[in-house]
Amino acid sequence: MSAAATSTEPGEIIIITGLAGAGRETAAHALEDLGWYVVYNIAPQLIRTLYDLQAQAEGATPRFAVVVDARSGPLFSELSDVVQELREAELRPRLVLLDADESTLVRRFDSVRRPHPLQRDEGVLEGIRRERELMAPYRRLADVVIDTSALNVHQLTMKMRTLFGTAQEQELSVTVMSFGFKYGVPLEADHVSDVRFIPNPYWVPELRPLRGTDEAVASAVLGDPNAQEFVARYVEMILPVLRGYRQENKHFTTLAIGCTGGKHRSVAVAERIGEELRRTGAPVRIRHRDLGRE
Repeated sequence: MSAAATSTEPGEIIIITGLAGAGRETAAHALEDLGWYVVYNIAPQLIRTLYDLQAQAEGATPRFAVVVDARSGPLFSELSDVVQELREAELRPRLVLLDADESTLVRRFDSVRRPHPLQRDEGVLEGIRRERELMAPYRRLADVVIDTSALNVHQLTMKMRTLFGTAQEQELSVTVMSFGFKYGVPLEADHVSDVRFIPNPYWVPELRPLRGTDEAVASAVLGDPNAQEFVARYVEMILPVLRGYRQENKHFTTLAIGCTGGKHRSVAVAERIGEELRRTGAPVRIRHRDLGRE
């Protein structure tokens, strides 16, 4: 018996179809980025078989997606029957149909200099119209219809994430990283800030062996008026940046805070910035790259 059959949760299957040039692959890539297992350009009749194989391989109910289109020929006409069979099997198939207006599709085909797969010996426009006729029955059957005429790649990706991602997957994940400049600037950093302007606890004998995570060091570092102003202004500055990242479909960012060795000042400041960002509701991970290297 397959894992899909033994699972107490019904399986999730997304079937992506629609017009060539409307963004089928972009939609599929968005699901892949969310962890869905995606199969491209298959006959509808193979959906259940491939789903069961993936469920067995994972030992659990997978999030499974397929891209099907009119290139399947006569087999494509059975898509309605396949969707009904999946529903009767107590799975959760959702049919997503991507559409766009003729002028947009023609422009997209012109820009990539590729023929429409159904244009035969005619022009692109004839191929688009032929495919639209084939898609008409599935537009009525679709659970979701997305008109991509006014959407760019990033906007379509965001729409797919909104429709099919979990609340956590839709959030921007923020890493606040402390580091020491003497070990090099983190390559993965999107923003780098230097806090070597703060008096260094290294030169205080009783603080030197401690770390920025210790209360005594944190109090000394964050008690400095310039440090307090820096943290407040940094958080104020970075919040609109994070909002912009979300709007532009960026889902991971690293904010790097550096001092000389990555032990005292950058650690304390990164901890405080992380705390302040968490208060805004952002999912924040604090990482101290060089702590312990001294």
